[in-house]
Amino acid sequence: MDVSLTRNFCIIAHVDHGKTTLSDRLLEYTNTVTQRVLTAQHLDSMDLEKERGITIKSHPVTMHYPAKDGLIYKINLMDTPGHVDFAYEVSRSLAACEGAVLLIDAAQGVEAQTVANAHLATAQGLKIIPVINKIDLPSANLDLCITQLEDILMIPGEEAILASGKSGIGIQDILEAVVARIPPPRWSHHPAVRALVFDSLYDSYRGVITYARVFSGSVKAGDQMLLMSNNQKSEIKEVGVFTPKMTKMDTLGAGDVGYVISNIKDTSDIKIGDTLTLVKNPATDMLPGYKEVRPMVFCGLYPLESQDYEKLKAALSRLRLNDAAFLYSSESSVALGFGFRCGFLGLLHMEIIQERVRREHDVEIISTYPSVVYKVKTHGKDEIEVDNPVNLPDPGTILYISEPTIRASIHIPNESMGDILSLIMEKRGVCDQTDTLDGNRVMLTCNLPLNEILVDFNDRLKSVTHGYGSMDYELGAYQESDLVKMDIMINGDPVDAFSSIVHRDKAEGKGRVLCEKLAEIIPPQMFKVAIQAAIGGKIIARDNVKEMRKDVTAKCYGGDISRKRKLLDKQKEGKKKMKMIGKVNIPPDTFIQILKN
Repeated sequence: MDVSLTRNFCIIAHVDHGKTTLSDRLLEYTNTVTQRVLTAQHLDSMDLEKERGITIKSHPVTMHYPAKDGLIYKINLMDTPGHVDFAYEVSRSLAACEGAVLLIDAAQGVEAQTVANAHLATAQGLKIIPVINKIDLPSANLDLCITQLEDILMIPGEEAILASGKSGIGIQDILEAVVARIPPPRWSHHPAVRALVFDSLYDSYRGVITYARVFSGSVKAGDQMLLMSNNQKSEIKEVGVFTPKMTKMDTLGAGDVGYVISNIKDTSDIKIGDTLTLVKNPATDMLPGYKEVRPMVFCGLYPLESQDYEKLKAALSRLRLNDAAFLYSSESSVALGFGFRCGFLGLLHMEIIQERVRREHDVEIISTYPSVVYKVKTHGKDEIEVDNPVNLPDPGTILYISEPTIRASIHIPNESMGDILSLIMEKRGVCDQTDTLDGNRVMLTCNLPLNEILVDFNDRLKSVTHGYGSMDYELGAYQESDLVKMDIMINGDPVDAFSSIVHRDKAEGKGRVLCEKLAEIIPPQMFKVAIQAAIGGKIIARDNVKEMRKDVTAKCYGGDISRKRKLLDKQKEGKKKMKMIGKVNIPPDTFIQILKN
């Protein structure tokens, strides 16, 4: 098919604004998938995606559409994730397209990630087609959506298409707009073969399956391909397109979106955003926009039962094959035994991986407190990166510690303004700018430390705004901060599982809470056990585990008081000796209860 009859576009939107449902209607309307085979959320392949109503992986699909002008167009669609943790995957999908359908929920209007994704698409130079979705809802407010479209995103209201993914309203209008407004594939006349790698997955029988968008030239089975970022060479075994199942083709030409199967057996060899060319007449310049994806959040994963260690290792290695952004390395803890230090793109990514380990591989796991990557400058002028509090150098050698920050856009109702500002201040954030979106909503632009939003920020944002608040963020610069390592000591011995890097002002409060919780959870011992929070050699909080008391005077009935005193003194001496040589056995579920809280 002629390149001029190909259109490549993706659907971008905030979480839960109807991207995948609209994709279903487009597949149905173009007869790409028959009604008999079509299921709800057809492009979402994981149970987790269907349950949570979110897209975790991008899903490309090739459709053929006979337009009103009498020509048949090949339309390549990419359904992208909406969550901020997968923003890199969204940016790669955008780089593989010439246009984007921007969905706006008619009931909710423009949300935080609608703005972020629209800016991403504009930065890539894509043609944006605004679609107001869910217009059949009783709570739909079209006038508000069109006003927000013009005021916030600077897109003329008359360009908007009214649609409903559920009812099938406006589907033909969207397809006609794709054909008419989105330009044909760019850079198709480049002399060498260039294809953008925008995703990859591992198949146990066929090796690595690379998802690629061909910009110029063509690739076919038997060609020797070259990956430009690491000069990896390999023979192509098969090429094809997604309909949405994998369909084998003879060649992939300019403008096509499909898959390439080669001899490569390890997904870490294929980098997302890389340029694929041929060994014969290779391209000299890569396609723009490639950068390494780096994990931002780290935590330890340990098996609940120590005999499941090998099972957990196998589970993580299989997940790593299908998710190049997930990293892990082995580590051990005195309290939790052998486990793994894992790196994730964000909190949702961490939650998804943990859930997949439990479900798909049937391993019960416990995770330690999440942390971020700190940069530590020592007196020797060396700068080291630390993602685990245990690896922090001696405080005497540290010049200063820098922590990563984020720049967040928070959309909230007007009445929640005071509560959200106090939440931002509590999390050591600074609000730079306030924009009024309409009569009911405002957008706050603020800078926050990444480690402060890791655990409960999003939950508290939702509860304060009664579910109407939304947030999108991008990574900012590292900034110097007064951070310290806080250790929790039980009977004088530090427990590495509870070590954390915290701001000095918050250390005492956090230490006191942890000590109180541990004193409640650890069962009574034969002697009094001190639980202490310490920064270096300074104790900042303390609590005690209750001691068991045996009534040694029970057998004394009547008689002289000195008899009872002798027995009590003997018991006291025994407790003192036991405290010197005794060891506190902490049940494993203690760590589970603390880490869950």
